[in-house]
Amino acid sequence: MENLKILVETSARHVHLSAEHMAVLFGEGAKLTLKRELSQPGQFLSEERVSIVGPKSRMDNVAVLGPERKATQVELSLTDARALGVTAPVRESGDVAGSGSITVVGPKGSVELAEGVIAAKRHIHLQPQTAEKYGLENGQTVKVTVEGARALTYDEVVIRVSEKFADTMHVDIDEANAAGLSGVVYGIVTK
Repeated sequence: MENLKILVETSARHVHLSAEHMAVLFGEGAKLTLKRELSQPGQFLSEERVSIVGPKSRMDNVAVLGPERKATQVELSLTDARALGVTAPVRESGDVAGSGSITVVGPKGSVELAEGVIAAKRHIHLQPQTAEKYGLENGQTVKVTVEGARALTYDEVVIRVSEKFADTMHVDIDEANAAGLSGVVYGIVTK
């Protein structure tokens, strides 16, 4: 069986906001404004930006992704986390229990998160038919090799399967820089 060739995208630091925190940061009744659709259906980059503040530093102009979520989550690279002085365990998106704390600042107010900071675990979004075709299962981990001047094999890449997904792999900025990724890049998936 041939190996899956997957588009590899870089995910920079960003924030997902709950409706409650959206109101605190941007004002009662505020809604996220679509700037650009992302590769995953229904997901988008918003016009709204926030600052994130840790014990060591502050980062301004941080992207807010939509739509709103049940819980606020800040996704950083490990380099970002060190610069801010916060803890960012490597986790799958949404797994924020016991994760790092940070302050999120908007134009109307601020929110102190007791938990919610993670470094997203590298992962592949797959449609069920793609997963079936290549013998891959939700929750499985695989290796993905990218070519180039700094060719690299990523290990422990989590497969996530849903009809809501588009077939794409996501790595953070540290992982992209380690492989010298830029432009349109594809990786080869092996078990």
